[in-house]
Amino acid sequence: MIKAEIVDKRLVVQLLTRAFEDNLSVNYIVRNDEQRTERIAALIDYSFNMCSLFGEVWLSNDRKACALILYPQHKKTTLSAILLDIKLIFKAIGVDGIRKALDRESKIKSKQPKEPMAYLWFIAVDPSEQHKGIGSKLLQEVITYSQDQQLMLYLETSTVKNLPWYDRYGFKVYDQLDLTHTLYFLKR
Repeated sequence: MIKAEIVDKRLVVQLLTRAFEDNLSVNYIVRNDEQRTERIAALIDYSFNMCSLFGEVWLSNDRKACALILYPQHKKTTLSAILLDIKLIFKAIGVDGIRKALDRESKIKSKQPKEPMAYLWFIAVDPSEQHKGIGSKLLQEVITYSQDQQLMLYLETSTVKNLPWYDRYGFKVYDQLDLTHTLYFLKR
């Protein structure tokens, strides 16, 4: 895997936007209107920027898959982070969605551990390249990297069909949250 640079941002945003277009959790948080796809892209752009500040963004060697990892223990309130939050509100969530987003975030944080961790925020393969082992290879590399860092790896998913895939790599569901969909919390 290779560390993504700022020049890779457009590729990462496009890849994740396509991969998460129908994702229940993503569509729960973004305003659902005629600009929904652009709002998903804005959410991904935000995630890329936050992981660039407080985590890492990885690409598969063939650049057909990516993973966004956040280290919550490194996250700080900075002017850059505040400006990113404001941009997220206006471009993705909407002012009327702030309360829902904050409530969701609070519930998620209450279920996450308070120990240092690697949080796998997003992982995806270009939809036209799925089922070729690209995502599995990237996930294994992320697992190895988090082990080298001596950090537990955490994630959430609302995609039930992905649970067996994560299970194959040693992830276990440790909790769930019912919103308009079920969000599964996994750790390894």
